[in-house]
Amino acid sequence: MTSRNPGTISARKSSSAEAAMLEAERARADALFLSIGDGAISTDSHGMITRINRAALDMLGFSREELLGTWFPKSIVAVDEHNRPLDIADRPISQAFLSGRPVSAKSFYRRKDGMSLPIALTVSPYMLEGRPVGAVQVFRDITAELEIDRAKDEFISLASHQLRTPLTIIRTYSEMLANGFGGELNERQAAYVDAVNVSIVRMATLINSLLSVARIESGQVRIDRKKTDLVAILQSVIDEMAPRLQEKSIRLKSSLDPLPPVVTDQVLAKEIFVNLLSNAIKYTPENGTIKLQLGRQDKGILFSIEDSGYGIPKTEQNKVFSKFYRGSNILKKDTDGTGIGLYLVKRIIQNLDGDIWFKSREHHGTTFYCTLPAGRTSRPAGVD
Repeated sequence: MTSRNPGTISARKSSSAEAAMLEAERARADALFLSIGDGAISTDSHGMITRINRAALDMLGFSREELLGTWFPKSIVAVDEHNRPLDIADRPISQAFLSGRPVSAKSFYRRKDGMSLPIALTVSPYMLEGRPVGAVQVFRDITAELEIDRAKDEFISLASHQLRTPLTIIRTYSEMLANGFGGELNERQAAYVDAVNVSIVRMATLINSLLSVARIESGQVRIDRKKTDLVAILQSVIDEMAPRLQEKSIRLKSSLDPLPPVVTDQVLAKEIFVNLLSNAIKYTPENGTIKLQLGRQDKGILFSIEDSGYGIPKTEQNKVFSKFYRGSNILKKDTDGTGIGLYLVKRIIQNLDGDIWFKSREHHGTTFYCTLPAGRTSRPAGVD
């Protein structure tokens, strides 16, 4: 009669229980993954698709059998807005694997029927001992959002153009009244006309900003690259803003390194400086301080502007470059802003092949940094 080793039997039972637990855990993970409302795709360390949920299949038009076990970059083709395939290195999944950090982006996927699908996505790599061993990508269809944005932009452009002509006429006659062409004004009448002129200037600024946004979003801005003295341009902007600085008793400290001419667009470079300095003055209280720096960095130019203003709430900092965004801590202090300036600056800098970012603490001010290349050919304007 063969005797059984109690230790062996116990080990087998333990191993069987662990396997059952692992299988149950895997089943729960699969069920959770497949139930995600947005499209979801997981890949292994080689980019092979290991899971895909129903929402992703419905959006892309494929069957599960057509995608499982295939190479993600080949099976699900990412394209640009003209339905041209993107380079694999430019895809968010590649960037997530290289950085080891989640990457969010907007892109287009080519459906099975050949049509392009606009999406917003986030790719999150999962790590083991500091190395990515796979990734999960979650994405959603943003077709409706793009259509709303397009309709809104068309309305803004049309409305701005239609407002410009009557506003010009109003401004002309208002200035004529102020200059006495309609007869001498008494003190009260002059004050009324001055108030009208102030509002006209604000309206004209808003309309010009909206038209600038419409032009750059439609790709109608053409970049005219030529040798540019950025120091001279920035100094001219400082001189233009001097009355506003004096009005609020703001101290301006500038450090402008001598720079050789760089190859960029002079008009757009000035637009960047005007918007950033104007923004700093607007949101810095009286008797505050603004610091400017312009100098070389690596192969390009670095510009920074630091204010001692209200700062940006931490929970809102991801919205700073969004169109029409204004900080909740500012709305009660200043109701005249448009929330367009920083959005416009970012779009301009992108078209000049530069970058912009910031650091901010509420009640302690904000510092914006932007870089521009010293001279290189650019991609077409209006392209993200």
